[in-house]
Amino acid sequence: MNPLALSLILTTLLAGTLITMMSSHWLTAWMGLEMNMLTMIPILMKTTNPRSTEAATKYFMTQAMASMMLMMALTINLMYSGQWSITKMTNPVASNMALMALMTKLGSAPFHFWVPEVTQGVELAPGMILLTWQKLAPLSLLYQMATYTNTSLIYLSGLLSILIGGWGGLNQTQLRKILAYSSVSHMGWMLIILPFNPTLTLLNLAIYITLTLSIFMILANTFTTSMSSLTLMWNKTPAMTIMLMATLLSLGGLPPLSGFMPKWLMIHELTKNNSIIMPLTMAIMTLLNMYFYMRLIYYSSLTILPSTNNMKMTWQFTNTKHTMTLPTLIILSNMLLPLTPMISMLE
Repeated sequence: MNPLALSLILTTLLAGTLITMMSSHWLTAWMGLEMNMLTMIPILMKTTNPRSTEAATKYFMTQAMASMMLMMALTINLMYSGQWSITKMTNPVASNMALMALMTKLGSAPFHFWVPEVTQGVELAPGMILLTWQKLAPLSLLYQMATYTNTSLIYLSGLLSILIGGWGGLNQTQLRKILAYSSVSHMGWMLIILPFNPTLTLLNLAIYITLTLSIFMILANTFTTSMSSLTLMWNKTPAMTIMLMATLLSLGGLPPLSGFMPKWLMIHELTKNNSIIMPLTMAIMTLLNMYFYMRLIYYSSLTILPSTNNMKMTWQFTNTKHTMTLPTLIILSNMLLPLTPMISMLE
């Protein structure tokens, strides 16, 4: 892609997200979401092939439907209340429609079907943007809507997301699809805690983005997209293999790694609000995710690829990819747990 065009696209993507995040008016927030959607399409089609074209088409159709539903909700709200404020939406029909539209944009269940398909159809870098940056704008709107949203709908979607995010990833061999289902599961955790403590949703989002960025950067650096190629990591880049193992365990929420912090604080918050069954169900369903993370660790660290060739080494190419930000991300992905008391005081 032309560097000038790419810089223009990325600037518009950044501007769209920032406009939505800083808006208190529904119309400007909606415009920011549209800018975001339209600039994401050429990013998804950066390498033109039938699969990326199909992925971009699926993304466009789903997001356009969600945008249309959101605009309809805003129009109904305007008819009944006469104002565009995000923090006040008095009509329950409009509120529920807006919530479902934003859930579709986030990719939480039962509106999640586009996420694995689109992520699998594109390269690692666009997939990384799709599963990290594209979550910021819809979640910032949900953060502002937290006081009046339909909690039953949020809990249902959250629990379904955790279940489907774990269940869907069990039988996958493609790493991008596995990370997409992992994203659906994490969205479930963020949604459930939203009515109780929106700050914890932001903390979970920040840690989830750090972990996902780390994993995508390791995979991009080692040119790995499937489980079969994951088995060759141990002899090419042993240090990367250890980093991947630690980051996957952190993504699963295992102590004493960073990923345990948001889950710990969320379960504490839910039990503090006399909700015992829900955090127990969430923790049990998250074990499904832990299972497929352990599969990835097994494939990358504990086994070798079955082949007729006795020589298990692969050809060593000089890697031209830069990893300057990777050490910082790995440290943040694995060593933030001691900061939990300070973070819990800031809530």
